[in-house]
Amino acid sequence: MTDFFTRQEQARRRSGLLLVYFTAAVVGTVLLVYLVLAMLFTQAGSGRGQGWWHPRLFLGSTVFTVVVIGAGSLFRIMELSSGGGAVARSLGGRLISPQTRDPAERRLMNVVQEMSLASGVPVPEVYLLDEEDGINAFAAGFSPNDAAIGVTRGCLEWLNRDELQGVIAHEFSHILNGDMRLNVRLIGLVAGVMGLATIGSVLMRVRGRGKGSGQVVLLGLALLAIGWLGALFGRLIQAAISRQREYLADAAAVQFTRLPDGLAGALKKIGGLAQGSRVESPRAGEAAHLFFSNAVSAGLTSLLSTHPPLVKRIQAIDPSFDGVFPPPRKEGRLDTPPPPAPTKARPARRGALPPVVPIPAPQVLSLAGTTSREHLAHASKVVEELPDEIGTAVVEPFGAAALVLALLLDEKPEVQQRQLAALARHAGRPMAEEARRLWEVLQTLPASHKLPLVDLASPALRELSPEQYQNFVRSLQELIQADQQVDLFEFALQKVVRRHLEPHFGPPPRRVVQYYSHKGLAAEIGLLLSALAHVGQREEKAIHQAFQNGIAPLVENGVYIPFFQWKECHPEALDRALDACLAAAPGVRQRLLTAMVATVAADGVVQPAEAELLRAFADALECPLPPFLGGRS
Repeated sequence: MTDFFTRQEQARRRSGLLLVYFTAAVVGTVLLVYLVLAMLFTQAGSGRGQGWWHPRLFLGSTVFTVVVIGAGSLFRIMELSSGGGAVARSLGGRLISPQTRDPAERRLMNVVQEMSLASGVPVPEVYLLDEEDGINAFAAGFSPNDAAIGVTRGCLEWLNRDELQGVIAHEFSHILNGDMRLNVRLIGLVAGVMGLATIGSVLMRVRGRGKGSGQVVLLGLALLAIGWLGALFGRLIQAAISRQREYLADAAAVQFTRLPDGLAGALKKIGGLAQGSRVESPRAGEAAHLFFSNAVSAGLTSLLSTHPPLVKRIQAIDPSFDGVFPPPRKEGRLDTPPPPAPTKARPARRGALPPVVPIPAPQVLSLAGTTSREHLAHASKVVEELPDEIGTAVVEPFGAAALVLALLLDEKPEVQQRQLAALARHAGRPMAEEARRLWEVLQTLPASHKLPLVDLASPALRELSPEQYQNFVRSLQELIQADQQVDLFEFALQKVVRRHLEPHFGPPPRRVVQYYSHKGLAAEIGLLLSALAHVGQREEKAIHQAFQNGIAPLVENGVYIPFFQWKECHPEALDRALDACLAAAPGVRQRLLTAMVATVAADGVVQPAEAELLRAFADALECPLPPFLGGRS
C-alpha cells in the first residue's frame, strides 16, 4: 500500500477532481435550464425572430441556476460543519454513551476504542442507526478530530466480533486516508443540484388562472426533471469517486487486522441477508458514498453503484469464494447484561520502562496513518489492564476531566499542593480531590499510558457543557504553569487534548495549505527539532549532535535551519510553530516527521518519554502514529 502522506496527497487530488465534476454538472444544468426557459420564452411570443439565443435570458438563467445550486450546497455543508456527528444525526443516528451498559453497544465501543488506540487517532463519536436492519456502517467528518462512526442495528445483530472489527477497520481507513472531507463535499453537491427539484415541486403546486399559470407549472415540471437529472449526475460522481476507494479501504482493513475472514464474513452476510446493506433513511441517497456497502439500490445500471460488486470485493480478499452467499446467523444483541467483571487488583507500581528499540525513519513513516494486529493486541491489553478506578473515570464527564487533570499533577509535594489549590479555585474542591485520588492510581501505570488515556477520555469529555469545557481548559493551563517551568510533555498533552476537543465545542478550523516547501518554515522547524533534542539528551554536545542529525535531510539548496536554546523553547512559541507547520503540504510534513524521528533516535535509542512526545507532535501535525512497541516487556 502507499504511505500515509501519499494517500493524503491523493485525497487532495480527488478534491480537485470533484471540483472539475461539480463544474461540469453546473454547466450542464445551466444549459438545460436556459433551453427550457428559451423554449417557454419563444412559445410565449416574446422571442419570435430571435431563434434560440437570448443573451439577457441566458444571463438571468445562469445567475439563477448558479445561485440555487451554490446556496443549496453551501447551506447543506454548513449544516454538517460541526463534524461527523451532524451527518450521523441526519441519517437517524443515536449517539452511544461511553457509559452504555448494553452488551452489544459495549462490544462496539471496545472495538472502536481499540482501533483508535492502535492507530493513534482520537476515539470518534459512535452512533447507532436504531431503525436500520441492514448491515452497514460509515465514517464522516472533516478530520480525525471531529470524526464519527455510524453503524446500523443490523451490524450489531448479525456480525460477530471479528466481522465487526473488519467493518470498523474499513471505516478507520477512510478516516486515516483523508476521504471524509471529500465525502461531505459530495453530500453538499447532491443537495445543491436537488435544490432545483425543490423549487420545481413548489412551482408545480401553483394555482392560478390564465395562460401564465400554465407556463409556471410547465417551468416547475422542467425544473423538477432537471433537478432529478442533476441528482442522477451527482450519483454518477459519487460512484466514480467512491468505487476504487472501497477496494483500497478493504485492503487496508485486512492489513490492519490480519483477519481477512472477518471482513469477508461481513460482506458474505450482507449478500445472504434479505435486507442486505440497504439503508431506509430518506437521506441515504445523498450519503450513499459514505457507507461500507451499497446503501441504496443502483437501479438498472452498475454505473450508479457507489461500491464494487460484493462478489468482486469478497474475491479480492478470499479468492476461493464461489459466489454463493450462505444464509447468515444472528450473533445477537443480548437481552441480559453480562455478569460483572471481577474487580482487578491494582498492579504494583512499575519501575522505569526499557527504552524503545530504535526504528529507522522510513519504517516510522510507513507506520503513520496505519496500524497492525500487534498494535490492536496492545490496545486491547491497555484497556483490559486499566485499574477499575481508571476504567470508571474515562466513561463519564466528571471523572474523565479529573483524570486528564491528574495526568498533569507534579510529583513534588509543594508543586502539587499549588496545583490542587488552583484547581479547587477554578473547578471546585470535588474536582481537585478526585484528581488527587486518580493521581495515586496513575502512579501504578507506565508513562506510555498517558496519551491512550487522553484518547479514551475524549468521548466523555465531549459531553461537558461549553461552560464546563472552558473551566476545564483554564484548569489545564493553571496546572501546567504552576511549577513555572517548561515541561514539553505537559505542553504536548494539553495540545492533544485541545486539538481533539475544540472541533466539538466550536467550528472546525479551516485547513488551507500555505507552504509547499520547508524553506518558509525554517525557524519553526528549527524550534521543534531543538525542543526534541533538548528533551532526549543531557550533554550539550549530544544535544547539538541530535539536532544536526535531524536537520541533515532538510539542509538543501542553502536552507539554514537555526538551533534554539532550551529557554527559547517555551510553550507559546512551540504552539505557534506547530500551527504553522500544520499549514504545510503533506510532503513537507513528511520531511518534518522524518527529521523529528532522526532527532530523537540520534543516540541509538528512543526512550518511552521521547516516543510519546514524538507521537504528540505528530498528532498536532495530523500525522497519527501508532504506539511504539519495540523493547516493551
